[in-house]
Amino acid sequence: MSVLAVNKKAGFDYSILETFEAGLVLLGYEVKSVKAGHISLKEAYIDFRTDKDGHPELYLLKAHVPLYKPAGKVDDYNPTRSRKLLLRGGEIAHLIGKKHQAGLTLIPLRIYTKNSFIKLEFGLAQGRKKYDKREVIKKREVERSIRTLTKRRQR
Repeated sequence: MSVLAVNKKAGFDYSILETFEAGLVLLGYEVKSVKAGHISLKEAYIDFRTDKDGHPELYLLKAHVPLYKPAGKVDDYNPTRSRKLLLRGGEIAHLIGKKHQAGLTLIPLRIYTKNSFIKLEFGLAQGRKKYDKREVIKKREVERSIRTLTKRRQR
């Protein structure tokens, strides 16, 4: 399993309550581009849409996958197009119930390969306030200083 992309800001801006794994529906040249590590999850998020039969589906929105250079020119290529996520019906129903709770959202955390498939790990998250972010920074600094002190004492 090799990690292809990580959403670094997700852990800072959100409190991750639950994580899920889903497959991604990609075009051939998008697969090549993603496996080369050319994908950005910076502004990406996940939302529900209904198909023609009225069944809910999950889509990854605003993930930037640039065109794979050796593929040549592709007409009407949109690097931030919506990409369908592959989940079981029970998981989708569970997520619909959780998403309707106040303040919860679905955000992509990382993209990786599992066997020969490209998988997306996403989380059910709650947004952090500015003061929560400050507390996280303080906690991280305290842990860092404790680690440096214990390393000095071990020498």
